Amino acid sequence: MSDTPTFEEERARLQELVLEKGTRTSKRFFNLDQAAYRDGALTARTKELLGLVASTVLRCDDCIHYHLNRTQELGFSHDEIREALDVALIVGGSITIPHVRRAYGVLEETEDRCGE
Repeated sequence: MSDTPTFEEERARLQELVLEKGTRTSKRFFNLDQAAYRDGALTARTKELLGLVASTVLRCDDCIHYHLNRTQELGFSHDEIREALDVALIVGGSITIPHVRRAYGVLEETEDRCGE
């Protein structure tokens, strides 16, 4: 077993650090981020898939990893996620290819763990 924290553990630790020590502005922004992903006219589930596409187009690997985890937690199949990544690839163009590759790598890891 590795002493290196997982992506999820490190993200949670750093999230708490910001919420504990951040300014009022940073705390408000983080709260707005959470609020944007709650159910509304669109379901929270749909918003996570949109977050994955936007994160891929914007080329944010941490965000992609986070939204990949969330979309799987919310019950999207790997096939549905792959189709969403296709949309991101079309919208973002060839510059998103390395990020799509890494996203497929994350999906492969979860296939190995979950047997999907």
